[in-house]
Amino acid sequence: MNAVIDLGNTYAKIGFFEENQLLEVHRGLEFPKIEKLILLNNVKNIIISSVTKSQSELEDIFNKISITKLFLSPVTPVPIKKHYETPQTLGSDRLAGAVGANFLFPNQNVLIIDMGTAIKYDYVSSIGAFEGGIISLGMRIRFEALHTFTKRLPLVEAEGIPDLIGKNTKACIQSGVINAIIAEANGMIENYLKLGNCQVILCGGDASFFESQIKKPTFAVDLANDSNQVASNTTFSIQNIPNLTLIGLNRILQYNVETN
Repeated sequence: MNAVIDLGNTYAKIGFFEENQLLEVHRGLEFPKIEKLILLNNVKNIIISSVTKSQSELEDIFNKISITKLFLSPVTPVPIKKHYETPQTLGSDRLAGAVGANFLFPNQNVLIIDMGTAIKYDYVSSIGAFEGGIISLGMRIRFEALHTFTKRLPLVEAEGIPDLIGKNTKACIQSGVINAIIAEANGMIENYLKLGNCQVILCGGDASFFESQIKKPTFAVDLANDSNQVASNTTFSIQNIPNLTLIGLNRILQYNVETN
């Protein structure tokens, strides 16, 4: 059994895999709970990923666990190509998501929309290469920015999908943030479809909130011809895959076990 650990600022989530099958996921964990779960399961290999902690910090945290551990870093071998100018700055969450997307949809173009603290649009080409993408502001950051950088706008939160036209200040802020994200996501999908047929994956903490508002591919999308771009009858499909990062981490772990 493999254990894959995705470590955040304070808490972590852990997934247990039997080969490619995800058996269970635990979220919001602190280290003592992680250690207990690993000891309770017949774990043979572990991969640990963090976008906030260095490898030396992770080694200190997990030094009591004697099972073979792989700490994901920019030099860790992965089963996809990286067409990225600064691979050393590529977040481990983005890389793991790209590997997971390529594993689930081999030989396809895949657009990953990770809707978390930041909204990340990452593109994996059909040749199995991480090509790059876009990093945008997530929903919570947008609400906080409007409150922080203005003198009178209140800090509000999402309360469902708002009407386009807000009738009071709170409703206007909610509409501005949420409907802007919806328009952005749908517009980005249209732009990426100019590169050809595409599988779209939604993931991240806010994906379920926005899922119903992301356009569904009920018919082929007809795009005007653009130079050097696929244009007409471009098709796509969308899936919400909450555990994409864990799936990718498990694939990276398998790849390194197989090649060593």
